[in-house]
Amino acid sequence: MSNGIFKIINFQTQAFVIVEGKREADAFYIVRQGQVRVANEIPIPGEEPYQILGPGDFFGVVSCMSGHPHMETAQTLAATSFIVVRREQFAALIQKNAPIAMKIIRHFSKQLRTIDQAITKLSFHQASEENTQLMYEVGEYYYEKAEMGHAAYAYQRYIEHVPNGPNVAESKARLQAINAPLAPPPAQRQGLNRLFKDQEMIFIEHEPGAELYIIQQGKVKITKVVDKDEVLLAVLQPGDIFGEMALLENKPRSASASAHGNVNTLAINKTNFEVMVKAQPQLAVKLINILSERIWTAYRQLSNLLIEDPMGRLYDMLLTLALKKKIPIEHKASHVFDINPQELIKMLGYSGQKGESLIMTFLEDKNFKLEAGKLVCSDLLEIEKQVQFYKKKIAMDKKREAAKNK
Repeated sequence: MSNGIFKIINFQTQAFVIVEGKREADAFYIVRQGQVRVANEIPIPGEEPYQILGPGDFFGVVSCMSGHPHMETAQTLAATSFIVVRREQFAALIQKNAPIAMKIIRHFSKQLRTIDQAITKLSFHQASEENTQLMYEVGEYYYEKAEMGHAAYAYQRYIEHVPNGPNVAESKARLQAINAPLAPPPAQRQGLNRLFKDQEMIFIEHEPGAELYIIQQGKVKITKVVDKDEVLLAVLQPGDIFGEMALLENKPRSASASAHGNVNTLAINKTNFEVMVKAQPQLAVKLINILSERIWTAYRQLSNLLIEDPMGRLYDMLLTLALKKKIPIEHKASHVFDINPQELIKMLGYSGQKGESLIMTFLEDKNFKLEAGKLVCSDLLEIEKQVQFYKKKIAMDKKREAAKNK
């Protein structure tokens, strides 16, 4: 990789290589020699506050491949040499070194699962670990809701994967009561494609994963049962990938997927995944692009939840919406947000009097006005300044708390 295709760059000790929030994210870095410390402005719950990386490790891939601002800060701990890979060079990197693509994809899968679990705990105040035994409980939820197609699928998969489980008899009785077979019918196949009818379950949370899916046609709903309620996590579109975490980490599904209309997907299993990545580098590029976008969005969602001040969360959500559309954050740059204040408050999880009070306070900001029910900002840079203010306040509060505990 030092043959002139990829640039080699050297930094002295204590140098900043990338800084969180900066938008010049058109390349990522592979450590050639030396050490670098990588940290997030707001640490991710469940992870160490920082990581020490050495030769062969990488950072900055998420922001580079998604085209969003950096989501971490990297500082050298010694004189360090890096291989710099620009976004347009990624396919060439994979062709020369296919294992690094697999290393990045597996790292992304683990990171996304960690962030998703933290979001679930903060949003719903509890999160159960994936466990095949819990498929029966998911079946019971859908049975009580009279969604018999989903219930039958959950019971069938429970019987298949936990044949000696404590609820096998109950599952069989439920299936008999709703006149469903003990095993689900085989999926409709056309080569590597899997076809699903409207409302058909693709997989259930806690089910062992065997395939990842790329949507060719139709939409897919991603849901999770939390506190005896079904939460809609996402509605995926053609080109989106789902199910990759279970495939890459060999863990049960963390959420359920069902067809929203008739759906055609490309299914890739564990056996052919690495072969396909090596044979078709563009598949790895596509997967890493999609995972990068999902990780960046999930990290922004998590960091928003960790801002305790409601007004700080509101400004941060607006900044995320602008960044997601890659709107330039510049002085006097105006933007019309395609939401009204009530929708914005709902996105943050506030309601009732608290939500209304927050809206009234927010609309006192002269940088905003309402036009045709939509929020219009006259200076996007002011939103970023507000977010920086609240994040600095979080950092100062943490330092004071740490000083008290010494």
